[in-house]
Amino acid sequence: MGSGAAWVDYDQDGYEDLLIVNEAGPLTMTQDQVKKSPAHCVLYHNNGNGTFTDVTLKAGINFHGCGMGVAAADMDNDGYPDIFITAFGKNIFYHNNGNGTFTDETMKSGLAGKDGFWTGASWADYDKDGYLDLYVCGYVKYSQMDKHPALSRENNEEPPNINPLSFPPQRNLLYHNNRNGTFTELAIQAGVADPIGKSLSASWCDFNNDGWPDLYVANDVGDNALSGNMGDGTFDEVSHHSHVADGRSSMGLAIGDWDNDGDMDLFITHWLAEPNGFYVNKLNTMGKISNFRLSLQFEDEADKYGLGQVSLDDVGWGTSFFDYDNDTRLDLLAVNGSTDQQEDNPKYLVPMKNRLFWNEGPEKGFAEVTSVSGEALSYENVGRGAAFGDYDNDGDVDVFIVNNCGEGVLLRNDGENKNNWLELKLVGTKSNRSAIGARIKIVAGKVSQIREVNNQSSYLSQNSLTQHFGLAKYTKVDTLNILWPSGLNQQFLNIPINERIEITEGVNGIKNLAKLPN
Repeated sequence: MGSGAAWVDYDQDGYEDLLIVNEAGPLTMTQDQVKKSPAHCVLYHNNGNGTFTDVTLKAGINFHGCGMGVAAADMDNDGYPDIFITAFGKNIFYHNNGNGTFTDETMKSGLAGKDGFWTGASWADYDKDGYLDLYVCGYVKYSQMDKHPALSRENNEEPPNINPLSFPPQRNLLYHNNRNGTFTELAIQAGVADPIGKSLSASWCDFNNDGWPDLYVANDVGDNALSGNMGDGTFDEVSHHSHVADGRSSMGLAIGDWDNDGDMDLFITHWLAEPNGFYVNKLNTMGKISNFRLSLQFEDEADKYGLGQVSLDDVGWGTSFFDYDNDTRLDLLAVNGSTDQQEDNPKYLVPMKNRLFWNEGPEKGFAEVTSVSGEALSYENVGRGAAFGDYDNDGDVDVFIVNNCGEGVLLRNDGENKNNWLELKLVGTKSNRSAIGARIKIVAGKVSQIREVNNQSSYLSQNSLTQHFGLAKYTKVDTLNILWPSGLNQQFLNIPINERIEITEGVNGIKNLAKLPN
């Protein structure tokens, strides 16, 4: 299964720090074996000069267990991001004390939940009350296989004890923020428990541009689930109606406006012999439709745009849209790694190459450019989680990849910044402090781009909340619009390029974050 990672500036010094989740070992380990395992979650402080320091113990991150996913955000609007870690067993929540340390408030917050197999997690203010809520994916109700029938897919040589078809599903959780440091679980009442799904990833995003965050859940060996936000605390499940049910084995999620047409599209990584999915949003080609269900329509165009057949031999995991060359078009990275053991050394799994896809525009689609993108992408790995963010503040997006039974990989983007760029940090006031759910639109020359804060969960991971825009050769941003979750719409004109800026909700000025590499 592997685990994930997150870029999170936990001390708010302007540099992205890195939290890596880890697994103590096989799910069959005893509690005593788990305690003795050297594997543990690690928090690396970004020193601002290209290096990191392990501050795990100093910061109070002391989780040892079968960790899976991570989601970080400011749940109490105190200015510092908190950390939630999913696990096989009980999940854990660390509250940020604002002084470089964390306190385990799992029980106090009500986020401990029951024992289970918990995977992806994602923050969003689904009811727009100014406080972030939390969605948690449940995978399967795992148990030892000695007394179970050997259920497996046809022509699948994997043993049943690692086949998700062998186990019943674990329902998902929706924790509503009570605005006092505690949460109440409301997934069933809200209609997003997804009781038949074996969920691995979930992302919030306003897919129909109505101002409310919708929810997309990637399920293994079963239909995915798209739930439209009704604006009253409940959701309408529209997966099949919108043509994104996708019954393949889904692992990772990427969400972004790949064709710059003003609506958000979906990319999904899949298992071996199942082409990756690329669901293009048809919202802005259908005209204005008042019917909620009809307004959410997608079409899988992976083959048309060069993302389908090329992935048939891959087992895909972490992924994200990101403009790696700053040419104004969102590209894609798919992280791969087999679930099969090496024949000559069964302690390890079979490695695979990752794939980088360059966006040539809506007429041509994507071209795989892995082989010409540097030595770092020439290596094979057993990739799992992947987190995207500009850790060295040089204006391009870097990637950290979690490897199963191997060292992590930090891919530093060395594109030499031949194109211009802009990076934007948002601070909510009436909206949640992390500004999750804010929709940003910039226009430079003839090109418009949109981003939505925190709509990419990758696989068990979280990208930086700082939003990155490539600007090609444009010398300024003509207009910048922000639609905050509170409903406030702010506009700024003639924004300088090649800068990192901060905008606070309701404040007219722009703060220049002059944090350059040392």
